[in-house]
Amino acid sequence: MALLSAPIPGPIPGRDCDLCPRLKQFRDDNRRAYPDFFNAPVPAWGDEAPRLLIVGLAPGLKGANRTGRPFTGDYAGDLLYSTLKKYGFSKGEFRADPNDGLQLLKARISNAVKCVPPENKPTPAETKTCLRSYLSLEMAEMKSVKAILALGQIAHIAVLDALKVKRSAAPFGHNTAYPLPTGATLFSSYHCSRYNTNTGRLTEAMFHAVFDKIVKTTSAS
Repeated sequence: MALLSAPIPGPIPGRDCDLCPRLKQFRDDNRRAYPDFFNAPVPAWGDEAPRLLIVGLAPGLKGANRTGRPFTGDYAGDLLYSTLKKYGFSKGEFRADPNDGLQLLKARISNAVKCVPPENKPTPAETKTCLRSYLSLEMAEMKSVKAILALGQIAHIAVLDALKVKRSAAPFGHNTAYPLPTGATLFSSYHCSRYNTNTGRLTEAMFHAVFDKIVKTTSAS
């Protein structure tokens, strides 16, 4: 399945990346079970000079692992992409298909872990390996970023670790904001997963409240 994307800053994992044996084995198993899926490390997607970088946890088995585009193909993308459109970070219609023609504007989406993990739970070692090999280098190339949105606690910690910021200096919480040594601001939100939205842990209004702050930061000169 083709992936429509702007050029990707930083290193790109190969389709057969073997840095994490457990994730490679799971990927190989999924290639046999779902031969029509993307089934490879999912690269970042969006504007090549973003003012907003969104960092999620990892591809969903039947979401990004199937389609090859972050937050595309499962429920989590519905709230995220509708919000991006509302706040002017995208144009076109999101149809949960990487060939839907959607474009991100001054925004880019990546994941702390590039490969789908079993039960959607990467180990701390896998997260550390991926951020050291890919995420931290990817972020270093994005000089234009003014705001980073971490979706969930693991993504929040991954961003801090990638930038060598002490975790105690910026504890995770929904709708928190912390200045980063790069000059950008780290915003965090509960993950926009089906579980969180179905249980009311994260509502649309709560998610939009985070973006109310983000858009002020990214629009500032």
